[in-house]
Amino acid sequence: MRSPHEDQAVLQRELEYHEQLYSGFAQQHFAKPAVRALREHMVRRVLEISGAGRFSRVLSLGCGIGDTELLLAPRVAELVGLDLSPAAIDQARRDAAQAGLSNVRFEVGSVETAGFPAASFDLVIGIFLLHHLPQAVLEGLPSRLWELLRPGGLFYSLDPSRQRLSGKVGKLLIPRLMQKYQTPDEQELDAQATLQPFHSAGFEAMVNFYDFGSSPLAGLLPGWRAGYRLARWVDDLLIRTPGVRQFGSNFEVIARRPR
Repeated sequence: MRSPHEDQAVLQRELEYHEQLYSGFAQQHFAKPAVRALREHMVRRVLEISGAGRFSRVLSLGCGIGDTELLLAPRVAELVGLDLSPAAIDQARRDAAQAGLSNVRFEVGSVETAGFPAASFDLVIGIFLLHHLPQAVLEGLPSRLWELLRPGGLFYSLDPSRQRLSGKVGKLLIPRLMQKYQTPDEQELDAQATLQPFHSAGFEAMVNFYDFGSSPLAGLLPGWRAGYRLARWVDDLLIRTPGVRQFGSNFEVIARRPR
């Protein structure tokens, strides 16, 4: 296990990577049709699973430039986005102002530093966040989430799976492109192992697999919205197939604090 000093160094490297990512590339990439369709699907999925609505208060951890959050905000009472990257938060604030959204705010920081009161949120989300966290931080996160969520509140995350077939194929066929979308310190998460700290913290938690090819396709061919929709249709069939779904690209952690 890494020392706290080593964990801090990992977080600093992650921050430096994302500061560069959010200084031009992300804004262009995330605005393209297939990526936009992916984010729209994520929002529908979050709302379906959580039951969040116009009275819900939502926290998004690792919100980046807020492309998912700005789609979600009109559907809830209030949304707060947190990210360590000042470049990302600056962009998210500009986009929120341009969209005329008054119920969303973006702050530089993390769940450890934000200082929210207990039981502040009905829903906390982390989209492609957990695999960027050092193991000690990941294991400590559920206890902090327990404090932040109201009784009956839900945590939802989406992350790449260690067993993903798309990752194995990508490393064989397009290793340089795969490296472009990965940071040196990010973890390869096992879905079931990721659940354990949530169970230990008292959550009612489960894993679902989200997709096979639609998210990778959106990354590789971000302008091809029709291709994404076709891949999503195929994914919806595959993730229902026993013996196959465990090789999906991304998995969801769905953890509810009991009432």
